[in-house]
Amino acid sequence: MKKKLLTLVLAGAMVFSMAMSGCGSSNSQETDTQTEKESDKETVENVEAVIDVPDEVTKGGELNIALVSSPKNLDPVKYTGTYESQIIYQVCDTIVTYDMEMKEILPSLATEWTISDDGMVYTFTIRDDVYFQPGEYQDGRKMTAEDVAYSLNRSAQESALNRLDMLDHAEALDETHVQATLKAPSAVFLTALTNSGNVVVPKEEVEGWGDEFGNHLVGTGPYALEEFSLDQQAVLVKNENYFLGEPNLDKVVFKVITDQNQEVNALRTGEIDIATQLSGESVKLVAEDDSVNLLKIPGMQISYAYFNMVNGPTADPKVREALIMAVDYEELAAGVFQYGEGEAACLPLPKASWGYDESVEADVPSYDPEGAKKLLEEAGYGDGFTLNMYVTNENFRQKAATILQSYWKMIGVDLEINTVEWGTFSETGASGKADVFAMGWSWYPDPYFFLDKMFATSSIGTLGNGQGYSNAEVDQLLADALIETDQDKRAEIYHEALKLITDDDPGIFYGNPSECLGINPKVQDFHQRADGTIKLFTTEENVWVVQ
Repeated sequence: MKKKLLTLVLAGAMVFSMAMSGCGSSNSQETDTQTEKESDKETVENVEAVIDVPDEVTKGGELNIALVSSPKNLDPVKYTGTYESQIIYQVCDTIVTYDMEMKEILPSLATEWTISDDGMVYTFTIRDDVYFQPGEYQDGRKMTAEDVAYSLNRSAQESALNRLDMLDHAEALDETHVQATLKAPSAVFLTALTNSGNVVVPKEEVEGWGDEFGNHLVGTGPYALEEFSLDQQAVLVKNENYFLGEPNLDKVVFKVITDQNQEVNALRTGEIDIATQLSGESVKLVAEDDSVNLLKIPGMQISYAYFNMVNGPTADPKVREALIMAVDYEELAAGVFQYGEGEAACLPLPKASWGYDESVEADVPSYDPEGAKKLLEEAGYGDGFTLNMYVTNENFRQKAATILQSYWKMIGVDLEINTVEWGTFSETGASGKADVFAMGWSWYPDPYFFLDKMFATSSIGTLGNGQGYSNAEVDQLLADALIETDQDKRAEIYHEALKLITDDDPGIFYGNPSECLGINPKVQDFHQRADGTIKLFTTEENVWVVQ
């Protein structure tokens, strides 16, 4: 036996610094809503857990993973949240995939591809050794180019989040070649194909199950869905016929544990092996427990509260500006991320994205509660009003909602906080019926997956643009960026769009959370990704557990 230390990204003390320029920073005024000062912050010491790890991989065993909210629908074209995608990625495959560091597109179900000179047509060569998991309506048949074309067309036509809206149509040329024709050249088509909403599924199962397909998901992935119990768990078992080889684990169970204290306790007692989306004091508890490990990396995520741009008081630009001016972003982020599990922000794009422009931070209205009151008077709301906010049960989102409630109370705005489960939240957010809804958005480094999905007029009616944001000038810039192939030039275009969006005051983009996981040291060859995605078997990794 040899001693092996599980690699930890978080080393030493985590002391959270809130130094920022712009971003609605504090002036000389102080209010009763002011949160903890730097001197009061927790210093979180990370204690590393060490176990004996055998030289040889141990095959078999069960891996238990906690999800902090319940997956609603596992149908790839219907899902709207991270919780579903974690399961879909284990059961199904995409035709191309990102590498572990999210820097390079790699082959998956497709072995190679060519692109026409005009950027409109992609031709993929599909593997001929891939089989679907057996289901109710097929017995584990070979996957063909027809299945790929069917799945891509289905996503383009039915995706709840328009995940493949650049695709005009896909067609099978023969059993191993698929041609995808775009509506216009798109610099992000290959990246979009890596998303779990664009996995390949068998037509027989989709049509046979109808609306129930999500509860009986079938794909080509390393693990097959054995059981899906809404609000409880999803049980996956090893796919013995996986094209990359034999998965190391016999079973994977995703358990819904909505209370973070219970999630941490389950990790410490061994009921679960991986605790996802840790925040608040749970980060400290895991870091200081010498029986488990904390993994933490900068996340490709923004946390925000959207304003309804169409209905209610927030349809008025002065009201939106006032609500922003009433909030001290630095103090808000300090109150939300008390244990170093994120950093302050103010723009609707992660700082890790190559499209981020620090100069736009100065365009965010500065903290000025008295000025906010004057704006409300000018807008005809001098006597105040009530807003309804929708938020999920995640600890730090509820904390952010409570702090916003306190800030807005100071200018005469009452905020009613509605905590709902993910399915209700996503439906309400996408419907445009919420005055305010607080959530996070996590995707790829390319700005397209944030700005287009959250602010393009074409995305109205999805969860990304449930607030109804529409600006023709922004739409044109986003369209221009999609057909530009030079990344530096694309970045310049996105900078312009980011400034226009920020000037419209669509919401409060207060934080960039880190990806924080708690993990049992017996879990081996697990790689943490910046977008929070869990993958258990790829060409680069095959997770196993020490028995």
